[in-house]
Amino acid sequence: MTALVQHELGPFTIADWHALPAREDGSRLELIEGYWLVTPPPTGQHQWAEKRIISLFDQAIASAGRTDLYAVGGIGVEISTSYRSALIPDFVVLDTPPVGTSFQPGNVLLIGEIWSPGNTSSEQQEKFQACERAGIPYFWSVAQDHGGPVELAAYRLENDRYACDATAKAGHGSARITASPVPFELDVASLRL
Repeated sequence: MTALVQHELGPFTIADWHALPAREDGSRLELIEGYWLVTPPPTGQHQWAEKRIISLFDQAIASAGRTDLYAVGGIGVEISTSYRSALIPDFVVLDTPPVGTSFQPGNVLLIGEIWSPGNTSSEQQEKFQACERAGIPYFWSVAQDHGGPVELAAYRLENDRYACDATAKAGHGSARITASPVPFELDVASLRL
């Protein structure tokens, strides 16, 4: 379970976020509108799905001949200094080599979040809106139950708002996803253990 406190813009900044030491317990500390959001360490099912998605991106990037794109997980994204928001998405696609611990929104082409059953709808909405405000071209929302992913919703930024471009569900076979820096086929069932 995660906790997100809803208030006016909080007291903490991206500089404060950078100054904190790494969390030894595997939890993630993010900053949403100046307030800390602590997420417990992800489950094995979550990590398996993240690994599979990044692997699929690697394959699609290679097939497209794109040597300028990098799919990685667990890195920091400095979403907005003015909104005091910094996230550690489950996976991202960058247009710059993944050197360092955090990246600017201008280098992030896609952000993906794998939502655990304990994630609140307000947390999901806060992250979705933060990425939308930052102008991230694509956002993937992966819903899961206790066995792993059950649905993927792929969003494309259009006129400064996310529009759902495609959904794919476990048990419905492979779906072509084009709301992405490189299109590819994805069977959500392959992300489950």
